Amino acid sequence: MTRRLTSSLLLSTSLFLASCSQTPQPQAAPPVTPGTSLVATADECSVFQQKPIVVSRIDFKTERDWIDIVKTFEPIGGSAEEKFVLLDVGQADFERLRVTGLSRDWTIRIDKAETERHSGSLTQNLGSLSISGYSCYRTVEETYSSAQSLVSQYPNLASWSSIGSTWLKTKGRGGYDMNVLKLTNKSTGGTKPRLLITASIHAREYTPAELSTRFAEYLLANYGRDADVTWMLDSQEVWLVLQSNPDGRKKAEAGASWRKNVNDTQKCSNGLFGADLNRNFTYAWGTGGSSTDPCNETYRGVSAGSEPETQNLQNLIKAAFADNRGASRTDAAPANTSGVYMDIHSYSQLVLWPWGDTTTAAPNGAALQSLGRKLAYFNGYTPEQSVGLYPTSGTTDDFAYGELGVASYTIELGTAFFEPCNTFTSTTLPKNQAALLYALRVARAPYQLGSGPDSVSVTAPASVAAGASFTLSASADITRFNTSNGSEPARTVAGAEYFIDTPPWAGGTASAMTAADGSFNTNRENVQATVSTSGLSAGKHTVYVRARNNSGTYGPVSALFVTVGGGTTPTPTPTTYNGTLSSGGTSYQPGTAGFSYAGGTLKGNLTGPSGTDFDLYLQKLNGSTWTQVGASEGSTSTEAITYNAASGTYRWRVYAYSGSGNYTLTETK
Repeated sequence: MTRRLTSSLLLSTSLFLASCSQTPQPQAAPPVTPGTSLVATADECSVFQQKPIVVSRIDFKTERDWIDIVKTFEPIGGSAEEKFVLLDVGQADFERLRVTGLSRDWTIRIDKAETERHSGSLTQNLGSLSISGYSCYRTVEETYSSAQSLVSQYPNLASWSSIGSTWLKTKGRGGYDMNVLKLTNKSTGGTKPRLLITASIHAREYTPAELSTRFAEYLLANYGRDADVTWMLDSQEVWLVLQSNPDGRKKAEAGASWRKNVNDTQKCSNGLFGADLNRNFTYAWGTGGSSTDPCNETYRGVSAGSEPETQNLQNLIKAAFADNRGASRTDAAPANTSGVYMDIHSYSQLVLWPWGDTTTAAPNGAALQSLGRKLAYFNGYTPEQSVGLYPTSGTTDDFAYGELGVASYTIELGTAFFEPCNTFTSTTLPKNQAALLYALRVARAPYQLGSGPDSVSVTAPASVAAGASFTLSASADITRFNTSNGSEPARTVAGAEYFIDTPPWAGGTASAMTAADGSFNTNRENVQATVSTSGLSAGKHTVYVRARNNSGTYGPVSALFVTVGGGTTPTPTPTTYNGTLSSGGTSYQPGTAGFSYAGGTLKGNLTGPSGTDFDLYLQKLNGSTWTQVGASEGSTSTEAITYNAASGTYRWRVYAYSGSGNYTLTETK
């Protein structure tokens, strides 16, 4: 997780707890909530003498409390619903929390049982080659192998290269290369905006690396099949650092609750050696929100950018993006600045943007907020500026924005570091893959496109006879913001247009679309156009749709394929999926993230083992929620669904009502 602790609590120093070696000054203290002690008790002092890091439990009152806590500290347990959170903290931070809790009506105490368990987990050994109990998450080796396989399978779309060595490797003690997986159509030229994703910089955060790997797999598998994925990889680039802290990750894979890298130059009696890489970046390093204690979880390192992992990532960020921001903290990047940087963490269900070291909004704060709320629309997370209870510094997103002006975000995934696989695959993965797809969609001009209308539900016939006309329709929608933490300015849709084959950024010719109700005057408009195929060659064409708001700001394009032929409809090519289920089990095809479909008839035919009762369902992604749109629940092993599908993202769900064995699902579009 990105946002943690600080040594500069924004409270009067007269409110600090007395340390265990000092005499308390009760006359300086505010009234104490019943059941809460302002001064550290003798028992607590004894615990800190034995355990420099303890697990503290905070019982809070409101969702706002939860958000403030987890933006600043890294939870190791609890949730907003349970109204408590577990934090691993040192004495100074425990005392600061105790003081803050007085004004927020929190109860704060040391959880001795969790402290013992947490301390024990840090003694786990390096070297595990599998993650026991978490089969959905790939190890470092498996992640690297998957990336190399993608390059072999898609040589014109993917490349895999080293960006430098980890700390252990620089010392000749094993370790890893850090690598970047780059995705783009190598056959297309021009200036290509980039989406750069770094994942799992904190070792114990399993989900970010897996999400990023599956995002790469989704993009490559859908290139040429999905019009949006195709244009994005034709004209843009995706750079992914799937494992940003592989040395530390190996300790976490063995079960250790490990956060930092494994730089053991400075020994620690508590076992917590290493530097917090997300406090080691050079921008505003050491200005608060990090520790000077090498044994603290948020140790910032001996100097700014001291760790090789940090240096590798900083060099990559600078290689990915041009410098578009001045030296002053108040200098804004130009509105047309391209590129998006995303650092993926877990957990807390947040979408965060700079600054983290001050409550002052960043110079591009309004645009960062609009796009942040748009990303949060897809995953349902709370959108916030990064600074929480206390400031932080030396972080990834503050570096990328502060040094270069690139639109930078941190997403805190899910509900746990070691999130159960069923939760990850059913909820965290699909919701956040949708958010990443949107970040890629707006990468050409995120500060502008993020506040424009989205073109959704774009539909047209999959094939049209040569010389004929067809109806193109879509919905222009400017409401898709998560406003759980503040509202967006009122905006209306003012127009829409389409392009054939040549998109707007390449000089394509715009053709106007009309509002279905006769006028553009609301925040959601159905739009349409009659498109002639005269002059279009036989074969597949890409149709791009975009809309603009009443300020003249365009949103990103959405696209679909239309095949112009000789008056006949091409014979559909079936796709076959195979799987295995036990009784009561469920599987998804082609995976939990589903597939994008431009619209038309969608058929699924399921054949299960003889004597079983397997059922088939079709689900569609609406916002961040999967909705069932088709079902076949007979009492036999064969099922069939035919569905007239609008444009969108779909997936098949196969359920073993009774019996077990292998099944085959044939999909026809």
